[in-house]
This record gives sequence, structure tokens and C-alpha cells, in this order.
Amino acid sequence: MFIVSLTYVVPLDEVDAMIPAHNAFLDKQYAVGTFLASGAKVPRTGGIILARAESEAALRDILAEDPFHQTKMAYYDIQEFNPSRTAAGMELLKV
Repeated sequence: MFIVSLTYVVPLDEVDAMIPAHNAFLDKQYAVGTFLASGAKVPRTGGIILARAESEAALRDILAEDPFHQTKMAYYDIQEFNPSRTAAGMELLKV
């Protein structure tokens, strides 16, 4: 399991113009089960993605398809973790 923290490196108007393409990327990854949750940071300096992948390298390959990455609008910090406890209903997160 991974926490991906995106940080925007361009003005928000540029980010906003890319949101439809970024959302299409997210939709694809939700459909195949890679992404489990995502959303904007508060304040809106980037976003967070909760993801499952075989390895960090595999996740980086997936993230390379994100339009934010392809246009160098954001950089990504990836933290792997092992969810050993979850709230009721969130058991699918356990490894």
C-alpha cells in the first residue's frame, strides 16, 4: 500500500486546465483497482492518492501516465506502508 503526495509546481490556473485529463487518468486506475482514495490537499497545494501496487517501481510506472506528471505540473512523494489495522468496512486495505 502506498500514499502518494502530489505537490503542484505551477499556478493553479494551469492545474485547473489539466483536471479533466487527470480525472480520466484517476478513473482508469480506480477501474483496475490500483487507486483506493484520492483528493485535494487543504490548502490546495496538491493532492493525495492511496494506492495499491506490486512495488514502488510499478506504481511509478503507473504515475508516469498521469498528465500532471507528463506536463511536469507536480512532483510526487511516495511512501509505502503496511496497513495492519483498519476501521470496520476497510478490511480490503489490509495486506
